[in-house]
Amino acid sequence: MKKVYMNKKGFLGLPFGSGKKKEEKKVENKENSEKSDIEIEKKTAKPKESEETIKDYKAGLGEDPTIETLTEEMKIAKRIAKEYTEEEGVSKKQEESDESSSKEVPTYKTGIAGFDVLLGGGGIPCSTSVLVEGGPGSGKTIFCLHVAQSFCEKGKKVLYMSFEEPEERLIQHMESFGMPAKKYVENGTLIVRRFNALDIARSVEALLSEAKKELLIEVQPILIPQDIEPDLVLIDSLTSIASAFSGEDNRFRIYMEQMFRYLENNKMSSLLIREVANPGHIGEGHSASDEATSFLSDGIIVFYNVVLNTGKRTRAIEILKLRGQPFDRRIVEAEIINKKGLMVYPKRTLKGKYTLT
Repeated sequence: MKKVYMNKKGFLGLPFGSGKKKEEKKVENKENSEKSDIEIEKKTAKPKESEETIKDYKAGLGEDPTIETLTEEMKIAKRIAKEYTEEEGVSKKQEESDESSSKEVPTYKTGIAGFDVLLGGGGIPCSTSVLVEGGPGSGKTIFCLHVAQSFCEKGKKVLYMSFEEPEERLIQHMESFGMPAKKYVENGTLIVRRFNALDIARSVEALLSEAKKELLIEVQPILIPQDIEPDLVLIDSLTSIASAFSGEDNRFRIYMEQMFRYLENNKMSSLLIREVANPGHIGEGHSASDEATSFLSDGIIVFYNVVLNTGKRTRAIEILKLRGQPFDRRIVEAEIINKKGLMVYPKRTLKGKYTLT
């Protein structure tokens, strides 16, 4: 039990010396409180990177490592990573684009600069059969010879099947326009053969009789030589073959269907010349066999003999049809120049009054 004393003024108080001890206790409590606060701060504070960690990270950089430089380099690293990701995305898109373009149908140029402009910068799709039609002397044959030259210059094989002119005359014809036909023949890129349309008609008739009016044979034994695998086949002309089937339009249509199918299955590009007295697509001289051939073909290029209102004659050309390929739908002027061949003028659209023949 604590002793209580009365001071002179009659107040009760603690024993002498207790006040000092109380003050000391207060100081002690305060110190303990401060220590406790420090411990709490240590527990709740976010961990900081030690200088040793920074030094390890900066090792080899030759710089004085600090938090500021480390943060800046982390930002640069993030930016580089982002740029790399974006470049990788662009690269992936480019690869997809290249893959898509590689799936596009390959095309070929004719070698006639003015005409190729009408194709919109593209070309004629490979492995397709295109009719080249027009009146006598309009430029059909020379057009095909230009295409043959373009193929031969690239080392591709061309088979020219003539049902009208002999081989020697065609080769001379090419040479007169500056085309080295003899060189092509010698190196094997150009094969010129002459055929008799009547022999084909008789063979088809005999085969149809044996097969009960159904053509069940391949066209190759009848028309395409088996020892040749050409990239381009030129047939001059369908008109001669059709005349051999005179009065037998149905048989001619069957034969044409088989031939188109054979060319397609063997991935041969072909140009088939057809001579017409008048442009059949404008409603003159269009027979049932002509309609069937036009339908079966993948494209139609038309040459015109043009009679102007002044009485002057000129030539013109038009792409009438070309499946799967954009082209310029205009009739433009053309001419045949000695020692140069066919010239097409894509900017000279036929204007004024004229008659197409």
